[in-house]
Amino acid sequence: MDPDISKLPKRPGVYIFKGGKEDVIYVGKAKNLKNRLASYFQKSSGLDARKQKMVKLIRGFSYIVTGNELEALILEANLIKQHKPRFNIILRDDKNYPCLRLTVKEQWPKLEVVRKVKNDGNIYFGPYVPAQAMWEALAVIRKHFRIRTCKYPLDRPMRPCIQYQMKRCPAPCAGFVGREEYMKTVEDVRLFLLGEKTALMDRLQKQMLKLSDEMRFEEAAIERDRLTMLQRAFESQKVIAPELGDIDVIGYYFGDAGADDISTMPPVAFHVLFIRNGIMIGAKDFMIENPLADNEESILYGFIEAFYSKDMTPPPLILANKTPHGIKTLQEWLGSKRDAKVRISTPARGKKRGLLIMANENAKLHMGSPKHTEKQNIMTEVASKLNLAAPPKTIGAFDISTIQGSDSVGAYVFWEDGDFDKNRYRHVRIKNVEGMDDYAMMREAVERVLNSSVRDNAETGIPALVLIDGGAGQLAAARDIIEGSGINVELAGIAKKPDRAFLLSGEIIDIDDKSASSLLLRRIRDEVHRFAVSFHRRIRDKRALESPLEKIQGIGKKRRLALLRHFGSLDGIRNASVDEIAGIKGFNIKLAGKIKEAAFDEKTSGRT
Repeated sequence: MDPDISKLPKRPGVYIFKGGKEDVIYVGKAKNLKNRLASYFQKSSGLDARKQKMVKLIRGFSYIVTGNELEALILEANLIKQHKPRFNIILRDDKNYPCLRLTVKEQWPKLEVVRKVKNDGNIYFGPYVPAQAMWEALAVIRKHFRIRTCKYPLDRPMRPCIQYQMKRCPAPCAGFVGREEYMKTVEDVRLFLLGEKTALMDRLQKQMLKLSDEMRFEEAAIERDRLTMLQRAFESQKVIAPELGDIDVIGYYFGDAGADDISTMPPVAFHVLFIRNGIMIGAKDFMIENPLADNEESILYGFIEAFYSKDMTPPPLILANKTPHGIKTLQEWLGSKRDAKVRISTPARGKKRGLLIMANENAKLHMGSPKHTEKQNIMTEVASKLNLAAPPKTIGAFDISTIQGSDSVGAYVFWEDGDFDKNRYRHVRIKNVEGMDDYAMMREAVERVLNSSVRDNAETGIPALVLIDGGAGQLAAARDIIEGSGINVELAGIAKKPDRAFLLSGEIIDIDDKSASSLLLRRIRDEVHRFAVSFHRRIRDKRALESPLEKIQGIGKKRRLALLRHFGSLDGIRNASVDEIAGIKGFNIKLAGKIKEAAFDEKTSGRT
């Protein structure tokens, strides 16, 4: 592609690169759109190998002008989150992490689990990653602090629930506790979650002694047991340094680049430590296999943008090894999410430097972790088992679904980096084959998918290995199409009952074992089979539903959809009574009788 960029504005904004099917392959921001796009398309730009590969895939681009760099960053982050372009840094774990919310803005506060922090005046604790520490803390609180767990508004009296009988709630709903006393418990919960050991323990110690002096020994014993429990709970906390407050520590480690000519940068392992009020409440690992950026600062920028695009509030301080690209704008964006100043720092000494070293060491361990190494070993084993030239990083798979040549469909799934990429799944309705000809159907499916949805994306859209669900005949059909199109991929057939692999050499390999490579091959075969069958079933159900119903006077598209939504399936409509159908909004007895008589009598109930 050699676009005319002479008329592009020299203003801040976001640019969007698109592939052959208008799919978004990269989103970037720029202080000067014209200069940035010139860096991609001018021959003298000196792009690295991976960016050159991306530019070859570009079939069009668009841009959006913004008022400033901060607006561009916000828009860029939202577009990346929406489209998940393959050349941007995308974190597979894109869900929001759980937090605890103490609803102090309510008259009778409660503690609840949430995944989105709001600026609503309540107190939030977290994020907890992994969530086990949060559930442990919640279990301790619910057992030893009498605070309500229900979500009732409590605007009128009601009978207390079983939590009151279990002595885990003082039943403010029934007026069994005063607000002043209840709020003391709420404050104890806040201190516990903040790790304020001294203040909480001192208050409970004084309360225990007071009860004892008043000869309320049973209540004093309860406070004593709570003190013992809290002492154990505080001892189990990983206290770093209370004076540090709230910090996220981002460590990373670069692996070996390997022999992949698409990437000039090696894979990167990230390890994030979450420290709140000087206590380490969690940690999370990430692996970025093929970063597009050509330097650490840009990779760090991409990671921070992707990580904090979640609905989570960043802490006031973030520690990292380097100063990320565009730090000023990045800090402004993070500050807007926090409604307060956020600083990204690279400490040279002290406790903060020690935390950063710890995060880096954990990232290194993650890079060499058994899970990461196991994934590489599995692909090596696949290559050996199927006699491939090299371990495949990407795998595509095809299958056909039909019933006696009716409503035949082809399906394609894509596997990369240890998981299925559903954005690259494809299905086609077989158009050029009549009757039962599995081989011809496979040829049509492979040709249409590879020549349109996949081949349009050039090299990176073509899987290294293509699996065909079937035996020697289906494999030969796919081979004819692939060889004729000049696509350079490895090819194998995966059959079932018994599980075995068919190679182009004619060799048949047993994969009916418990080895990791065999399990992976069967898993991919089963996934494409599931995808094909589900698409085929949707087509059959749609035709079976519409064919009898659309001929009934008074039944249009809106009413057909209402029937399907209400009863869930064609069988559900068939088994419904006239009264049940008539009870749907917009239907009556007369119309329901027509539906039962014309659409689902014995003559038509088996029609597909």
